[in-house]
Amino acid sequence: MSITLRVNEKDQTLDVDPEMPLLWAIRDVIGLTGTKYGCGQALCGACVIHIDGEAVRSCVTPVRRAVGHAVTTIEGLSADGNHPLQRAWVELAVPQCGFCQSGQIMSAVALLKEKSNPTDEDIDTAMSGNICRCGTYPRIRQAIHRASEMMKEGGNSTGK
Repeated sequence: MSITLRVNEKDQTLDVDPEMPLLWAIRDVIGLTGTKYGCGQALCGACVIHIDGEAVRSCVTPVRRAVGHAVTTIEGLSADGNHPLQRAWVELAVPQCGFCQSGQIMSAVALLKEKSNPTDEDIDTAMSGNICRCGTYPRIRQAIHRASEMMKEGGNSTGK
């Protein structure tokens, strides 16, 4: 079945089952591999993407749910890696192995969209569904605070 999705501001026509998990359409069909497969059960957060700006677990979201909506992956967050969260992640050397980081960043983007000046408690609550096997949680929290500062300083929430 032919399905058209709007992914990172580009239309993609795919010949896939509408029940296919969006993660596989993004990774295997479109070829955007920044979004990771972790658990396949929406428990770890490695597969977080945005649909119309809302953070969703792409491993359990059927392709049909994204039809007619804007899908954003880590690759679409910023063309040049200049989003405040991406810059803060690099500045503070957040990743260790890096596997979970795209999901972490996409969840953090959703948090900062909702709360531009989050407390530690806000961050811990919002990020609790994202697992980091390396335990970089203190650096993740620090980077979210830093990105919040960058957004206030530059007045630019997207980095585009």
